[in-house]
Amino acid sequence: MNRILGIGNALVDVIVHIGDEKLISHFGLKKGGMEMIDQERRRNIHIAIENYRKTIVTGGSTANTMHGLARLGVPVGYIGKIFDDEFGRFFRDDMISGNINPHFVFSENEDTGIATTLITDDGERTFATCLGAAATLTPAELDPNLFAGYNFVHVEGYLIFNHDLILRICQLAKECGATISMDMASYNVVMLNLDFMRDLLKNYVDIIFANEEEAKAFTGKEEHEALEILSDYCSTAIVKLGAHGSIAKQQGTVTVIPAIEANCIDSTGAGDIYASGFLYGLMNGLPVEKCGYIASRLAAELVETTGAKLSDAQWQKIRAKALTFNILHQ
Repeated sequence: MNRILGIGNALVDVIVHIGDEKLISHFGLKKGGMEMIDQERRRNIHIAIENYRKTIVTGGSTANTMHGLARLGVPVGYIGKIFDDEFGRFFRDDMISGNINPHFVFSENEDTGIATTLITDDGERTFATCLGAAATLTPAELDPNLFAGYNFVHVEGYLIFNHDLILRICQLAKECGATISMDMASYNVVMLNLDFMRDLLKNYVDIIFANEEEAKAFTGKEEHEALEILSDYCSTAIVKLGAHGSIAKQQGTVTVIPAIEANCIDSTGAGDIYASGFLYGLMNGLPVEKCGYIASRLAAELVETTGAKLSDAQWQKIRAKALTFNILHQ
C-alpha cells in the first residue's frame, strides 16, 4: 500500500471571537489581514484573549492535508518542529489520535507555532501568526531514515522561504524514489521566490497544486494557459478555481473538474482537504476525473462548516450517503 509523508509548519490554530475591533487596534493589526508576529507579541495577545471564547485546533497546510488522508485510510507520517509546551503536546496528541505517525523535532527555546484568528462581530477574520518552533527546522535535523518506506512526500509552499530546508527535503525524497507533491500555498510566496520555485518544480516536484492567484503569479497567465505552463514543469498539475471547480493536466490530457454546489460559510482549509482527496485518488490509481471528484466533494463539505477539518459526523455523512459513488475504499 502507498504511504505518504507530510512535512510542514506545525501550527496550532487558536480561533477567538472578540466582538469589536478594540483588540485588533490595540495590537496594531490590520483588520482582515494576516501578519507574522514574534513570540513576545503572540504571548501578549494571548494574555489579552485569555477570558474570551475560543476554539483550539491543529493547523498548518500540510498537517490539514495529512489529517484528511488519514481519515481516508491512507498510511500517513508527518515531520514538523514543536516545543514541549501545552500547544506542542496538543499538536502531538491530535496527530496520534488522527492515526498519523508523527516524527517531531523538538525546539529548545521557541514556543510551538500558533496562528491566532481574531473574529469580529461582522464575521471578519484577522490573522496573527507566530511560526515559533516551526520556523526553526533545519536541514541537519531531517533524519534520512524517516523517508524510507514512503512512496509520496507532500510539502507546503510556505517552507520555500527556507530554501536549504525544502531543497534537502526534496533531495531526500528523490533518493528514496518518492513522488513529490507541493501546494503553492500563497501567491506572495510564489512572487517572492519565483526563480527558486521554478527550479524546484523543474527538478523535483511531480504534482503541483495552485489556485488561480498562485498560478498567475508563477506564469503571468490566466488559469488555462497557466495550467499548460505548470504541466511543463510537473507531470500532474492542478489549478483550483474556487466556485468554478478546478482543472488538471496529466500525461497531456486536460480534465475539467466541475464544482460541487455548496453553501460556503468558511473556506479555511478547503485547498488543504482538496489536496487530500486528489492525492488519495492518485495514490489508489484512480483516473484524474475521479481524483478531482473526491477532492471537490471533500472541499464542498468543508466550506459548509467552520474550521479547517471535517467532523466525525461529516465523515460518516460522506460515506453513509455514498457521495463518492463507491470510489472510496471501505
